[in-house]
Amino acid sequence: MSILGLSFFVGIVALTLFVTYIASKRTNSTSEFYTAGGGLSGWQNGIAIAGDYLSAASFLGIAGAIALFGFDGFFYSIGYLVAYLVVLYIVAEPLRNLGRYTLADMITARFNQKKIRGAAAISTITIVLFYMIAQLVGAGALIQLLLGIDYWIAVLIVGVMMTIYVLWGGMAATSWVQIIKAVLLMIGTVIISFLVLWKFNFNILGMFTEMKGATAHGEAYLHPGVKYTNGLDTLSIMIALVLGTAGLPHILMRFFTVKDAKTARSSVVYATWIVGIFYVLTIFLGFGAAFVKPETIIAANPAGNMAAPLLAQALGGDILMSFVSAVAFATILAVVAGLVLSGASAFAHDLYGQIFKKGKVTDKEQMRAARVAAVAVSVFSIILALGAQSMNVAFLVSLAFCIAASANLPVIIYTIYWKNFNTTGALTAIIGGLVTALVLVVLSPNLWSTNGAMLFTGEAIFPLTNPAIISVPAGFIGGWVGSLIGARADQKKYAEVDVKANIGLK
Repeated sequence: MSILGLSFFVGIVALTLFVTYIASKRTNSTSEFYTAGGGLSGWQNGIAIAGDYLSAASFLGIAGAIALFGFDGFFYSIGYLVAYLVVLYIVAEPLRNLGRYTLADMITARFNQKKIRGAAAISTITIVLFYMIAQLVGAGALIQLLLGIDYWIAVLIVGVMMTIYVLWGGMAATSWVQIIKAVLLMIGTVIISFLVLWKFNFNILGMFTEMKGATAHGEAYLHPGVKYTNGLDTLSIMIALVLGTAGLPHILMRFFTVKDAKTARSSVVYATWIVGIFYVLTIFLGFGAAFVKPETIIAANPAGNMAAPLLAQALGGDILMSFVSAVAFATILAVVAGLVLSGASAFAHDLYGQIFKKGKVTDKEQMRAARVAAVAVSVFSIILALGAQSMNVAFLVSLAFCIAASANLPVIIYTIYWKNFNTTGALTAIIGGLVTALVLVVLSPNLWSTNGAMLFTGEAIFPLTNPAIISVPAGFIGGWVGSLIGARADQKKYAEVDVKANIGLK
């Protein structure tokens, strides 16, 4: 690690801490802590959404997946990008009109039941933990590579930093850290992509031709089937990626940081452009990294998560590697801060404020509960991440997307668009999707192997690595069956919610 490289890291940490310090002076109420007082503009929130979305999975995981497995790695880029169309056309505006701070607020706008708020909060916290593990694994691998320190120490460093952002700065600090990180990430990605294209004389077709012989996979590198030989597994992963974004709690929270639904919609448009450009550029990141020897990538990290920094080193030496690694570090810090905030808000606002205290809670009490919850979420995530070092971060995130698509998306769509949806249906949709996804993950090859490499030894009972193809329909079917067997839906309440969802009338 050079002095220059260390300077990049220290500079980014100092800048983000300064932003947190400024934001802390303006974070005096629950509204400011959870949603930055709804004061972000469309372009600011759009860049922040992109910052939240472009995580370690996007920058580190996808580059490694494409480098090692070719087209199968690019599935992640396709899925993440298409997912934003679901958010833009189905979820963004109604969610902003109906919600206040959390997903549970939006659902209870129609069903004011504590048990539904509790189920939504538990679903949110579960998704946050899965997503957090991925980010911390990426952070640990990155800092371990650059500083030569133990993985567990690296994870602790990131855990402390992310907790500081949330404890003192709330959503305002998290948003501006996201904006800074998104700008730096796009700059780094464009620089690397330019250098990769330069190596191919800016001949994109020639690059694809040369990739046929660049790896041990040969021409198969450019076709599906190198990693995902099971077509159902591939389809299941794509279902999770395309539908999962619309149920991610830290993304949904961002629609409450603007003043109205029109601004929320413009935020998604800005975010879609940034995200779209980035995921197109992941082709060049992955193809370029493929020329770094696979054994070198795997030696740095078994899951391939260090492919992008190693590519930067090959193209621009230690200076570019240090910059790219510092940007990746900022990426992880920003995303985990957003995740901690969404998990803390689910506990403090939904469980503590609305269920335990029955809504009779002061701003000061709720802020204190949120900060305690932030520490608890951070500690638990760190413990889980210490046991997941060998897993690809893009794959880990796909599991979080699966749970979001299975437990959250069905209840969101039914709440907004189905007049016969009732309280029983809301509960069965959340619980059915969540439990099905978690059980199938436990029974899948993610945790079982015959050679003792995984948590359990033996043959996996469920053959697919991602259960979305089963768990997402389970969530929708659970909501439908629950609505049939439960009490008749309140049609007057639905008519009221329908008006609010579409025109924003309070």
